[in-house]
Amino acid sequence: MQPALAAICCFIVYAVVYRFYARHLGSRIFQLDPSVATPAHSMKDGVDYVPCRRMVLFGHHYASIAGLAPMLGPAIAVIWGWLPGMLWVVLGTLFIGAVHDFGALVISMRHRGMSIGKVAEDLIGRRAKGIFLLIILFLICLVMGVFVRTVSGLFTAEFYPESVFPTFSLIAIAMVIGWLVYKRGVSVVRLTVVGFLLMLVSIGVGLAIGRPDLSSEIWILILLVYAFAASTLPVWSLLQPRDYLNSWLLYLGLGASYVGLFVLRPDFAAPVLDTQPSDAPPIFPFVFIVIACGAISGFHGLVSSGTTSKQIDKETDALPIGYGGMVGESLLGLLAVLACTAGFRSAESWAEHYSSWSMASGLAEKMKAFIDGTAMFLSSLGLPVELAQAFIALVAVSFALTSLDSGTRLLRYNIEEISQSIKVPALGQRYVASTLAVVLIGIFAFYEIEGQPVGLALWSLFGSTNQVLGALTLLSVTIYLRQKGRNYVYTLAPMAFMLTVTIIAMVIDIRKYWANQQLLLWGVAASIFVLSVWLLIEAVLRFRSDSTTVGGMAAGD
Repeated sequence: MQPALAAICCFIVYAVVYRFYARHLGSRIFQLDPSVATPAHSMKDGVDYVPCRRMVLFGHHYASIAGLAPMLGPAIAVIWGWLPGMLWVVLGTLFIGAVHDFGALVISMRHRGMSIGKVAEDLIGRRAKGIFLLIILFLICLVMGVFVRTVSGLFTAEFYPESVFPTFSLIAIAMVIGWLVYKRGVSVVRLTVVGFLLMLVSIGVGLAIGRPDLSSEIWILILLVYAFAASTLPVWSLLQPRDYLNSWLLYLGLGASYVGLFVLRPDFAAPVLDTQPSDAPPIFPFVFIVIACGAISGFHGLVSSGTTSKQIDKETDALPIGYGGMVGESLLGLLAVLACTAGFRSAESWAEHYSSWSMASGLAEKMKAFIDGTAMFLSSLGLPVELAQAFIALVAVSFALTSLDSGTRLLRYNIEEISQSIKVPALGQRYVASTLAVVLIGIFAFYEIEGQPVGLALWSLFGSTNQVLGALTLLSVTIYLRQKGRNYVYTLAPMAFMLTVTIIAMVIDIRKYWANQQLLLWGVAASIFVLSVWLLIEAVLRFRSDSTTVGGMAAGD
């Protein structure tokens, strides 16, 4: 099968499942009601709780979840061939990941916009909240620390420094647009057109003005300062407009890349399936762990229940934003699969890059495979390869930064909730919590163990931690649906699958870390495993003791 035909088949599946399955979830299972006041209205404060237009909020949500991970995961998982990654990115999204994101958004929206950790306290119990908060704290610090480290490397002369100017130009443009929209009432449509054109111009300027010569350490400090500002400013001043503009950048990048794929019509350079590549872990269960954000991601539940649920205007907006946003990210994951399997000049060059797990698993190598492969698609449209690489690098960096600013704000919320739990209100002050959040991210980016940043040393735990958080979030949604007397099989089945494959993967990893005497990885992995099993036991006990007698299969659900 040619890559272009495979992509068309995937598009058809997306459309059919969204038309029937997603709408059934919204109208029959979660019973969205546009007349109910959302937290953005009932708790409006002008800082975090701010009603937002559906299209603008979709852009924020989409940009926040579409960081580096949906490009990184598929770019390594294709070592097992193009088919396993493609199937998981598409089907995993439609029946697991999108259900997860949508469900987390709805239950948070119906619990005053609280985080999934706080919602778990109401649904499962107080200990559940504490476990959730600990897992969330580790996950956000790890992911944001690695994102900061990776972006700082991409800004250096070795990779794509031409992306620096347009990246920071986008921040300035977004802040001006935010001020004009919310303080002067200027039309969003008009500003979108002007802002988007300025973004495109900035790419050419970035190529023309030369390459800034700053070390990755300096860039890390600059990015941490940016993260602090983004987490404390009102959402309308930077978060919403920046993510909204970023989403248009991604729409253009995705659309042009797929058009380039159809024009170029390359063949797959990768095999359909390779179950035993050199020194790689077993395809089951690790293909479901390596591709996290491209199919299901616990981090998305944090975005859904952290920032998006506080800005949603009407309940019915949750379906296109929560479910539809994940489909949008799946399109990015699918593009990554195609770019890293059909974006090579020959099967020999692909085999050289993916000759072994260790050769292909570095973060920079994965990003290079994605950027160069996608740039080849764009070059078929007449775009110079250098300009195409600069554009895709800007897309990748911009979305890493949107995840950074949203992630830092989510970490701030997490610290505020921890401060309430331990009764230390001073930690919950906005600027104090943001400062602590930035310091923790900086530790994961800077602090080194045996010459390697601790974030990168622990990166192998990202997939399992992320997926177990996604499974536990689905568990919370399942308990919510059961308590409401709804058909909870739609979340119970994917939760059981994700929990099973993740626990198997964690056990394999824990045994490997112990055998290799990697005590840091072993200790952290074992701790997460114990916390996850503990939370599962708490949920099962709550499930059994729940007074609701409806088994979730009532007629009419």
